Amino acid sequence: MLINTPASLPPSSRFQLAPNLQICRILNGMWQVSGAHGSIDPEKAVESMFTYLDAGFTTWDLADHYGPAEDFIGEFRRRLADRRGPDALAGIQAFTKWVPNPGPMDRSWVDENINKSLRRMDVDSLDLLQFHWWDYNDERYLEAMGHLGELRDEGKIRHLGLTNFDTHHLQRIVDDGHQVVSNQVQYSLVDRRPEVQMATYCQDQGIHLLAYGTLAGGLLSEKYLGQTEPGRTDLNTASLSKYKQMVDAWGGWELLQDLLLVLKSIAGRHRVSIADVAIRYVLDRPAVAGVIVGVRLGVADHREDNAQVFGFELGPEDLDKIKSVLSRSQDLYQIIGDCGDEYRR
Repeated sequence: MLINTPASLPPSSRFQLAPNLQICRILNGMWQVSGAHGSIDPEKAVESMFTYLDAGFTTWDLADHYGPAEDFIGEFRRRLADRRGPDALAGIQAFTKWVPNPGPMDRSWVDENINKSLRRMDVDSLDLLQFHWWDYNDERYLEAMGHLGELRDEGKIRHLGLTNFDTHHLQRIVDDGHQVVSNQVQYSLVDRRPEVQMATYCQDQGIHLLAYGTLAGGLLSEKYLGQTEPGRTDLNTASLSKYKQMVDAWGGWELLQDLLLVLKSIAGRHRVSIADVAIRYVLDRPAVAGVIVGVRLGVADHREDNAQVFGFELGPEDLDKIKSVLSRSQDLYQIIGDCGDEYRR
């Protein structure tokens, strides 16, 4: 299949997630517009989305509960069509999530929620609807999946995916006859739980992983190299607070500093950043289709740095250096459980 790649990124930046759905392997994560990471100016945010598109970062990851994220996509689409013509809309992909509270999952309720996302995003069909479920003891998630499959067959959803499902319940969904193309999970140098069961199962089933938390909220970057351990007041975003807890369980601040030193040496050899090395590592893992990197629309911009991810490869020497640090960490699978279990403890 001919790969239509923006000139600013190489063909290796693209991945065929499904037969009719190609994505950028670095997805623009929109959790940062939810309000938990500081204020966002809506006008600046929407206008900055054009710069991501023009740089080749065409794929957006969002959710129904990420504040105005779906509305931003809708407004961006309207402006894009107005300025460049309706055909330009084919060059972007927007993946949302449905995160309902457990309860009755009749068809009308599912319709109501999906229709709301369709209206907010100003689309006739959702590119990828990623479904999350809080409580496995309530098995009505299977009923919900059935209704979502009907909506896919009717054209309101192009593809179905999951968010933070563990391997056992992903298998339960597949065995029940539901087709999914992806599962979005936390995956980083700090959190390698997907390597225990999830990646192998997904490879066997042709399901792809979309990884988030790969930069641990920014902790895996030069900014924290050589720094003293931050206190609670220093963790001023939801991401930093969340991933600092992961680091604590994984091995603590001193071990993180050891990892950052190794990543810095590797980054220097390839003339990239620590973040680039952390992203490249996860992109190269089995079953991983893409990595979601948070974007502070209209506030901060790391597009040029992120583009460097596609210009180098990690060699055996690099991987051995990383392994030497990771071998000293705690087993998060034993401490927390499988993918997504941190949300159901």
